[in-house]
Order: sequence, then structure tokens, then C-alpha cells
Amino acid sequence: MPATEASTASFDERKSYEFAFHVLPTVAEGEVAGVFEEIKAHISTFGEIFDEEAPERTDLVYPIVKSTDGKNRKYTSAYFGWVRFKLNAEQVDALMEVLGAMSQILRHLLIKLTAIEEARPFRFHVYRKSVKMVETVQESDIIEEVLSEVEEDVVISEEDLEKSLDKITHADESK
Repeated sequence: MPATEASTASFDERKSYEFAFHVLPTVAEGEVAGVFEEIKAHISTFGEIFDEEAPERTDLVYPIVKSTDGKNRKYTSAYFGWVRFKLNAEQVDALMEVLGAMSQILRHLLIKLTAIEEARPFRFHVYRKSVKMVETVQESDIIEEVLSEVEEDVVISEEDLEKSLDKITHADESK
């Protein structure tokens, strides 16, 4: 086997892609996993899946209008997820035609991954949960700080209490 054939024989001609998508919020929460499995099944017929993040409900940064059932509807939330896979470049159009025809998908995006992006996937849902955790910890630290400044053992004698009540009641009588 010539050297040129040997070097191209081990070369993987497939490219790495990420298919990011929003599933319509009108899809029942229990059925979103089925839509996700359908997306992965379509991708698997064309290529090889190597990473994924299952869709979870999220608020959209801005409303998206989509025509469904002959009416323009505005959506402010959706289920977001993504799938990473390897695929021959010639098959991208056929795959996108199949995925684009899925009526449960609000919108989608296909990107070709660089080697760095492939090695370091951004896990959106994990990141969102960690940010919420940090905010919660910071809020609880602030609350603890305020509470620590408040004197816990304030003792008021009955005599002081009586004097205060007398001032209040006599102030009302003088009016």
C-alpha cells in the first residue's frame, strides 16, 4: 500500500456537528423525552452521536413567533437541548431536511464544531443550576450577616415595658 493511501485510510472524513434545538412548550413535559429520542434516532441514521444534553424547560430571552396550526403564536419558553455527532458533510442537507420537518421543534441550529469545542462542551443546564446555587448561597450569606448584627438576647424588664406603654397611652389622651 503506497504511503498516500496509508495516511488517508486512517483519516476520518466525518466532521463533528452540534444540533441545538428548542422543543415547543406546548409539548407535554412527559413527551419531551420522546421528541428527544426521535431527534437522536434521525441523527443516528445519518451519523454517530458522541455527546448530548437532554432538553429542559427554560425561559427564552425574547419571544419567538412561529406559525402553528395556521396561526402565528408567540412563545416565551421552550425545552432546550443539544446533540453532538459525527457526520459526512454530504449528508448534512438530508439530515437537516428531516429534522427541520419535525413540527415539535420551535427552532434549531446546526453548527460545525472545532476541535476545542468538541473537547469542551458547554453544558447549559449544569451551568444554569450552578449559577442559581451561587446566587442562593450569596443571598443566604447576606441574610446571615444581617441577622448576626441583630442582638439576639434583648431583655426588656416589665418596668421598662410599663413605662413605654404609659407613654403611648398618655400620648393618645393628650390629643
